[in-house]
Amino acid sequence: MKPNFDIELLPEVVELSEIMTNKFKTVSLDTMVDKHIGKIGTERRDAFESELRIDFLGQAIKQARQERNLTQEQLGDLVGVQKAQISKIENSVKNARFETILKVFDALGAK
Repeated sequence: MKPNFDIELLPEVVELSEIMTNKFKTVSLDTMVDKHIGKIGTERRDAFESELRIDFLGQAIKQARQERNLTQEQLGDLVGVQKAQISKIENSVKNARFETILKVFDALGAK
């Protein structure tokens, strides 16, 4: 059976493969974020980091609630809000009132 490529092109294929291999280099996460999101202090980077903090806060609240074996409804009762509001906070909805978040921390015994 005859190969389906021209043997004369083999050196070019090898060279192309070497070039492609050498194009990939290791870069830091900070470099990637700077390049694709923006440098620290830019409006786009600030918005990105703010969204990350909100997301982490929601995850931390959910984890603390679950560690205390509370449902969203039970935590809502302790705080004085509906289950839906607890869900929104845990799922990083940005329009949660700061006062409500502080009440959640207090109900969970967070410091």
